[in-house]
Amino acid sequence: MSSIVTLLYVSVSLFLYQSQSTWSLESRLEEEIVGAMARELLETAREPEFFKWVRGIRRKIHEYPELGFEEHRTSQLIRSELDSMGIEYTWPVAKTGVVASIGSGGKPFFALRADMDALPLQELVDWEHRSKIDGKMHACGHDSHVAMLLGAAKLLHAKRDKLKGTVKLVFQPGEEGYAGAYHVLQTGVLDDINAIFGLHVYPSFPTGVIASRPGPVLAGSGLFTATIQGKGGHAATPHKARDSILAATSAVVVLQQIVSRETDPLEARVVTVGFIEGGQTWNVIPETVKFGGTYRSLSSQGLYETKQRIKEVIEMQAAVHQCKAVVDFMEEKPLPHPVTMNDEELYKHAKKVSEIMLGESNMQVLPVTMGAEDFSFYTQRFPAAMFVVGTKNMSLKSDQHLHSPRFFIDEEALPIGAALHSAVAVSYLDSHGVEDH
Repeated sequence: MSSIVTLLYVSVSLFLYQSQSTWSLESRLEEEIVGAMARELLETAREPEFFKWVRGIRRKIHEYPELGFEEHRTSQLIRSELDSMGIEYTWPVAKTGVVASIGSGGKPFFALRADMDALPLQELVDWEHRSKIDGKMHACGHDSHVAMLLGAAKLLHAKRDKLKGTVKLVFQPGEEGYAGAYHVLQTGVLDDINAIFGLHVYPSFPTGVIASRPGPVLAGSGLFTATIQGKGGHAATPHKARDSILAATSAVVVLQQIVSRETDPLEARVVTVGFIEGGQTWNVIPETVKFGGTYRSLSSQGLYETKQRIKEVIEMQAAVHQCKAVVDFMEEKPLPHPVTMNDEELYKHAKKVSEIMLGESNMQVLPVTMGAEDFSFYTQRFPAAMFVVGTKNMSLKSDQHLHSPRFFIDEEALPIGAALHSAVAVSYLDSHGVEDH
């Protein structure tokens, strides 16, 4: 009996060893294939002519920034470049957006996304290609995102006959507070995709470093405005008025207690009032005051609860001071944006590609922040992953934070982004094409 057990043990051990060895060999072969492909894409993207072209696109867009759903010039540039490459696309998508397709035209479908819009900021960086439009600036790197995705278009188009599926390139309008991703989804142009990948420039990491994390990576975010209606009067006779300024400032103070007194200290939430408008002179109590801000959480429940409490606090504080309040959460945009959740499997895939292409030391963990992204709407519909590519270079002073009027990037990150987009897409189609055909 013992000899039979021993024989069985040896047989099972041998089977497991052979299976593990086969798997290990297949894994190494796959890594070698992906590595060769990724390095080839990166080498091509770093060639002087390619780099000059993609950098030129970024600079053209940077000089003429456009706000959400007004990206007509940017959209035209994108379409002209796609036309010159012979790449088919759908336009308009959500007013100014463009969605291009490269590959077999069949399953699986993998999407790459770049946002297009700028911010209402006056650029304070003094350089040759600074914004030519007063009060508007690409201070969040969306000009770079478009350039990197067009770079990926060129790299992928060169391999179009070898793609084991279809890559959709999503040039999305209106990310900065306009929920452009939601409106793109509403058109149905992405109904057939299996997964989506996004890449954002990030000045906290050195140029060429890639970073991300599985699970929640950015907060869900909403906006609110409140109008306090009182009764105007002379400052010398406040008892005859209903002081809207007092009601508004009381509400602003009490709103801070939603996080400090009502929220579990181990749970991340934010309530910030960003503006207050009321009154025009020293000795008049104004009829109305308006204020507004943002609320954020890393959970859907947290967003819902915070939104409810904001409404209750403002209305009750107004009532305490015998005023009335109207609170608007701008739900038609729609708001709030959901939490940005990276799919674990797609994260692992893009992480592995990044490590193979750039080295394990250049793939780092992205800290969770309370910033927000409308990419979150995609994460609710499909397996999705948002990664960042570092642009910090102290010699160029490209360490200023996103949304700063002094924001600047190291353009050496552009070919890295283009190559990473392409490598993640190609390897995804290679690994998923068999099961879908």
